[in-house]
Amino acid sequence: MGNPFGGMASSLSCATDIAQIQHYFSSQSWIEGAALEQLKTVAALPGVISVAAFPDLHPGKYGPTGIAVLSRRLHPQLIGNDIGCGMSLFSLDMPLRKLRVDRAAERLGEMEAQDCFDARTALSASGLASDLFPAALGTIGGGNHFCELQAVDETFGAESTQAVDRQRLYLLVHSGSRGLGAQVFGEVDHKTAIADGFDPDSEVGQAWLGRHDICVAWASLNRRLIAERAASALRCAAQLVVDVPHNLVRQKGGGFVHHKGSAAVEAGGMAPIAGSRASLSYVIRALEGTGSSLGGISHGAGRKYDRATMHGRVGRNRSEREALLRNAWGGQLICGDRDLVIEEAATAYKDAGQVVRDLADAGLVLPLAAMKPLVTYKKAIDGVADRTRKKPARADRGERGHGRGGRHERD
Repeated sequence: MGNPFGGMASSLSCATDIAQIQHYFSSQSWIEGAALEQLKTVAALPGVISVAAFPDLHPGKYGPTGIAVLSRRLHPQLIGNDIGCGMSLFSLDMPLRKLRVDRAAERLGEMEAQDCFDARTALSASGLASDLFPAALGTIGGGNHFCELQAVDETFGAESTQAVDRQRLYLLVHSGSRGLGAQVFGEVDHKTAIADGFDPDSEVGQAWLGRHDICVAWASLNRRLIAERAASALRCAAQLVVDVPHNLVRQKGGGFVHHKGSAAVEAGGMAPIAGSRASLSYVIRALEGTGSSLGGISHGAGRKYDRATMHGRVGRNRSEREALLRNAWGGQLICGDRDLVIEEAATAYKDAGQVVRDLADAGLVLPLAAMKPLVTYKKAIDGVADRTRKKPARADRGERGHGRGGRHERD
């Protein structure tokens, strides 16, 4: 299937009913022009009431990542195929003082071989059909998905002591609905969906919502079972701190809020904001201001450069590639795909600290803690990776000092 969203801009450019777009990023954020143009296209979709754009904003295949969109109609392409993808933070009953990074890396390298749950039983216990992609449960998937062992690097304010423990280790899991979401997305009539969206009360709209809800539940269960496998490999137990999806729709405000790469939060709730495997991640508390941002915030740093353009930027020789496997905190990366190591290098991503500052300045979040990456597990991309995309033309520039990058397809 091609890129039908990319072909929409000209047909919608003359539309007069354009929804309001609210930017929650500063001039310090790297936002490329292609993402800003995609925002306008999204704002012109049928039924769209308002759009919120966050500091991790970057272009995607069917629209930008890092947005929340309130619409009277359903637009499945805005969610994409990884329905229910999100991030879950877990605390481990393994104290930081006992950590040996080399040993932990060796053990986490075997995490997906851990036989610590029965997939069909877990599905049934979660109210899902026992034959719903059981073999994929507890697996991370490729691309930007990961399981990361973390520790607290810095805390902010008195409230942080109630949220995180400096003496503990944590797991941050980023994954979604795997083949299930791809199947559901593949069943969508994309021509109709892109042109008009779906009426939520129609038979097709109700059917998609039902399948969507199943994907969200499956993805949440998947993250929990990934954490169980990681904890089993580390010889400890994991306890959920918070589970926050960022690819989904929520009924809210007289319509449906479409979250594409934007964490779906409630005021007062906690959420992780991921950095990269060689930069800090953050734990925040959502504030009342998220009411104006459609209940969305950034879920991570957001890509600065696409996968294709990372080749040639880093990893040009063996020593550079080996350096990519370590970080400033003595942390290690576990990844069997050399290309993925390059494509997911820290320099491919924006500054998560700047993302959090922008969100805090906008009154959306209260930073609680910065988390340092100690062991990051990433899986080789499933199937054949598309690494044929060329570097964007120099004419595709950001606006008013915002940066420039490439086109990206994952959240």
